[in-house]
This record gives sequence, C-alpha cells and structure tokens, in this order.
Amino acid sequence: MHFHLTEEQKAIQDAVRGTLADAWPMERLHAFADGADDFDRESWTALMALGLGGLLAPDSGMGLLDAALVCEVAGEAAAAGPLIGQLLAVAAVAQSDNAAKSYLDALTSGERVATLVHGGSDYAPSARAADLFLIVDRNAGVCVVEAADVTIEPVKAADRTRQVSKVVIADGAGQALFSATDPMTARLADAALVLVAADALGGAQKVTDMSVAYAKEREQFGQPIGRFQALKHQLAHMALDVEPARALVWYAAYAWDAQLPDATRAAAMAKAHLCDVYVRATRAAVAAHGGIGYTWEYGLNYWFRRAMADRAWLGSPAEHRARAATLAGW
Repeated sequence: MHFHLTEEQKAIQDAVRGTLADAWPMERLHAFADGADDFDRESWTALMALGLGGLLAPDSGMGLLDAALVCEVAGEAAAAGPLIGQLLAVAAVAQSDNAAKSYLDALTSGERVATLVHGGSDYAPSARAADLFLIVDRNAGVCVVEAADVTIEPVKAADRTRQVSKVVIADGAGQALFSATDPMTARLADAALVLVAADALGGAQKVTDMSVAYAKEREQFGQPIGRFQALKHQLAHMALDVEPARALVWYAAYAWDAQLPDATRAAAMAKAHLCDVYVRATRAAVAAHGGIGYTWEYGLNYWFRRAMADRAWLGSPAEHRARAATLAGW
C-alpha cells in the first residue's frame, strides 16, 4: 500500500477542484439552493467532461481509491448531482452479463444520469433528473430501474446541495444485476459506504480550512481572533479530528480495491467514523465563526446540512459500528 497519493492522483483532485471552482462557485450554490431543481446540468457536464463517469469501469485502470479522491473534492465543494450513484452504476452494469450493459456508454459519458437507492430506503438524490435508478440492497441484490417505472415525490430536504425525493419502484420493474448472494452485491454496498465517507472527509476538511482562514482575518480588540487561546485550541481539535480520519477512508478504499479480508469492516468503520467527524467539524466551524456562521449568505450551513445528510444516508454511525463489531467477532 502507498501511504501517499501518486502524482496522477493529485492531478485528478486538482482537475476536479479547478473544474468545480469554475462551474460551482458560491453564487451558483446559493442560486441552486434557492431554486426548485434537484440537478445542476452545467456543473454535471463539466465533471463528466473530465472522464469521471468511467472511474470504476473495469478497464479504466483505476479503482475505488481514485473514485474516493474525486468524491472527497465533491464534498469539499458541496457539489450537486448524484456522483456516487453514477460511479456505482457504471461499476454495476459493466460487471453485469445482461441487457443492462447497453447503458454503459451513456452512463460513462454522463449523458444518462443514475442515482442510488439504498436498500430499505425510499429516498434518492437528484431523482427528478435521473434516467436510471440503481438499487443496492444487501438482502435483495442489485438491480437497475428505468425512470419510467419510478414514481417520484419531491420532499423538502435539509441538505440543499443534494435535493432528494421519495421514490416508489413499480412492482416487477427493473433488471436484476446481482443476487443477494453474489459477492458483487456486498462489494457495491461497501463501495457506497466508502464514497459517502470520502464526501464527509472533503466537507470536514473544507469547514476546518474555512474556520482557520476566518480566524486569521477576523479581528477583535485590535488583533486576529486566531491569536486567542480558546479558539486556537478549538481549531487544533478540529484538525486533529479530521486529519487522522483521512487514513481510514484511504485504507477502506484500498482494501476494497485489493479485496482484502477486512474490506467490508473497513468500509463500515469509515462510514461510521467520518460521518461523525463531519458533524462535529461543522458544529465547531459554526461556533468558530460566531454570528456570521449562522447566516444564510455566508454559506457554512450548506456543509452543516450535508454533514447531517451524510450521517443518515446508507445507515447511521451506530448501525455501522455494530456491523463492524459483528464482523470482527466481538
């Protein structure tokens, strides 16, 4: 295992970061959050133009670690769009041996949009814009459903960066890709956990960086507030909470790619821990910013709300800690 990113991996993150800086600035995020849409075509097209849709295709030469690095930057930018669902849909249909493989080219290019429906849940991000719904259920298997077979009911969600809708799949709809006993079902479910953990890592790092930058600029009593001991300690605790968690995400992605025996447990631990870290970091960031941190215009609320959504999506930290303990034989 490499303990540092390769130059190619750094370049991938830089390219995604630069693209989102141009296509998804704060003004656009504000406009999206205030609007009624659940999908931003311009930023999605810009990301897909980088070739991100094919990251998890078997012939890409890349793997879940590379996909996690992309999702980390997406979380950092609070990007809209069902990126996790798209990546997993490509991985799923590429490995299937039925007619669903015909979706592959359109999914890889981003022409067709896929969103993820977690087994046991009725909600999906960007459902109104989705052409395909990838259902991943450890107990029932994996299938892909056309939008025509899905009833969508928009809901008012807390996370304004990834609007979700309630979805109802028509009885008997969709093409089965993998059964519940097929190893690919568990691998796709684990990959989803790792990618959400990566999104949480990016968001936690973003709000930590925002807090440090604000502490250097905001002055009270004639000096930057970052010189005050209490705030120094708070920022240090944020950094010490976030940075060690990075290795947990990277290892979980590496274990998935290498198909290590503890890959499933590592995915559960990463999802549980990173989502808790993200919530703690956003709460601390709001406190570090004082009154301005609560304002809609400043935008810190986007990451706070996204942290709460990541924590709930695909199962709570308590659920995945219990799974990790069971997998360890505790």
